[in-house]
Amino acid sequence: MKHVLISLALTTALTVPAWAEDVVMRHMPSHGGVSAHDLAAELGYFDGTGIVLESAGYASGGPESLMALAGGSIEIGSAATAAVLNSIIGGNDFVAAYPTNGINDQVQSIFYVLEDSPIRSVEDIPGKTVAVNTLGAHLDYTVREALHAKGLPEDAANLVTVPGPQLEQVLRSGQVDVAAFGYWQTTFEGAARKNGGLRAILDDTDVLGEIAGGFTVLRKDWVEKHPEAADQFIRQSARALDYAREHPEETREILARVLQERGENPEVAQYFAGFGVRPGGLAVERDIQFWIDVLVREGKLPPGKLTARDVLLVTGEEVAAK
Repeated sequence: MKHVLISLALTTALTVPAWAEDVVMRHMPSHGGVSAHDLAAELGYFDGTGIVLESAGYASGGPESLMALAGGSIEIGSAATAAVLNSIIGGNDFVAAYPTNGINDQVQSIFYVLEDSPIRSVEDIPGKTVAVNTLGAHLDYTVREALHAKGLPEDAANLVTVPGPQLEQVLRSGQVDVAAFGYWQTTFEGAARKNGGLRAILDDTDVLGEIAGGFTVLRKDWVEKHPEAADQFIRQSARALDYAREHPEETREILARVLQERGENPEVAQYFAGFGVRPGGLAVERDIQFWIDVLVREGKLPPGKLTARDVLLVTGEEVAAK
């Protein structure tokens, strides 16, 4: 199955085959942003493919999305890489379709404190309260990795969950010491930064380097049942990732319109910094292997039990080899 899908997805032509099946793909969008598959639908890339995206309501974070995917409530999950791997380790037969976002110097998760806060660095975080969107996902693991790198206990910070739209409010009101704006929340981060009075103490690129932040996830049984739809879903979503990088202003205009239609604040679309993925929209093995190694270190995964190629449907290296 995997090699069949790869051979389909890596073709250079972007034409839509006449034999594409009709299939509804339910997903859970995030507040303040659009996914690449949302963007692909807005751009008309799924026209003629038979793929119809259907919203199943907002997800508070990746773990909620993965639970819905495992339960069959949706066909498209989305979560941070560590959360995806934890779900697979827990017995879910998932595969990573494409990177939802990447982190680099332009698109990254940023940890903010108030300007007059005594917190200056990672070494000051132990015992402090840090707001993240959800536990067990990217921001949680970024904090753990940052503390580990400094020789501090990985659970030394007090993490609390706060929805993206409320991050700025809880920080300015003193309810938390640090607010972490995820790489997918650049709209909220930009608005908070514009209001002033905040100071960044850390970003996830400092901790992890340039790497995929998370993945869109499919169930293996669904891919086996709908190989043509899976192929088109990956191909057209990756195409939309390239569009966003090459046409940032047009992408912000689309985002503003989508947010308006959802009843969200369209003004935050001006702060959208992009998806941060590599050209071509596909992963490299390090995007997955980094987190596999972390989970092995933490004793959550036996060495050699899982590899990046077990998880990824297709990689950038396989594209280059064609």
